[in-house]
Amino acid sequence: MKTVDTHTHAWGEPTDELPWAADVLPPGWTGSYTHRDLVADMDAAGVDEAVVVTTPLYGRGVRANEYTMRAIEAHPDHLYGVGLLEFFRSDPKAIVSALKRVTGHPRMLGVRMHAAHEYEAIPTTVDRCGDWILDERLEPVWRAAGDLETCVFVFPKAQQLGHLATLADRYPETTVVVDHMAWPDETTDPDEGPWTEFETLAEYENVSVKLSSLPRSATEPWPYEDLHGYVTNLVEWFGPERLLLGSDYPWMDDWAAYDDCLSWLETVETLSRRDRAFISHRTFERLHG
Repeated sequence: MKTVDTHTHAWGEPTDELPWAADVLPPGWTGSYTHRDLVADMDAAGVDEAVVVTTPLYGRGVRANEYTMRAIEAHPDHLYGVGLLEFFRSDPKAIVSALKRVTGHPRMLGVRMHAAHEYEAIPTTVDRCGDWILDERLEPVWRAAGDLETCVFVFPKAQQLGHLATLADRYPETTVVVDHMAWPDETTDPDEGPWTEFETLAEYENVSVKLSSLPRSATEPWPYEDLHGYVTNLVEWFGPERLLLGSDYPWMDDWAAYDDCLSWLETVETLSRRDRAFISHRTFERLHG
């Protein structure tokens, strides 16, 4: 079965041309994880295509997504990209122009908002109840994303799912993709609020969800059975047609090998072969085809 990994990262060594804005690296990591490293790991794991999400270590400036752009150009048959932006600007036209620039490449799928972090030049401080994504100054971004038929990828905590419902309702033409199942943790339960607000969010057809970064949230080893209840509920609420598989590698390297970040899907007993096909590649192809 074809596999599209919808959430990876890649970056080079810091250079004068592409310096690191901060050492935002996976736990215990030093140095680069290049697009060549990623493709080699994909080949070893049997992954056909992947999405490179720009890492915050390059900041939000005009060249923040340069490495991602170079990666997808180097591997046109394997890689897609998602970019970062400086979202708050005094001139609304400037942010729309920046969004057009970042998503102008046919394999740049959209931009990411780190809703689960305070809005900073380098988003690293967790704020599970932050509401900056609702700021009215972001209206041009949300509307332009819909006009451009590009995606906004949002990384929230469960406590912020209500914010996403507000935005999905306000901007029905804009496609929203929720990263990492809203990052389950010790404050969440698959059958209790606030995480069950996903059921309400599923009412909005413009919302999809990534089943990604499971090793970080899991308290049990592979195949992360303590998270299978989350997966089963999302399949019930969204249907497999709006769910996507992702690894979050190499950010998961401290917890799991690359293959483990994806192969857990085959062990979820409640899923049919059709379910797995949509989650593994067909949803991605429908969303970005």
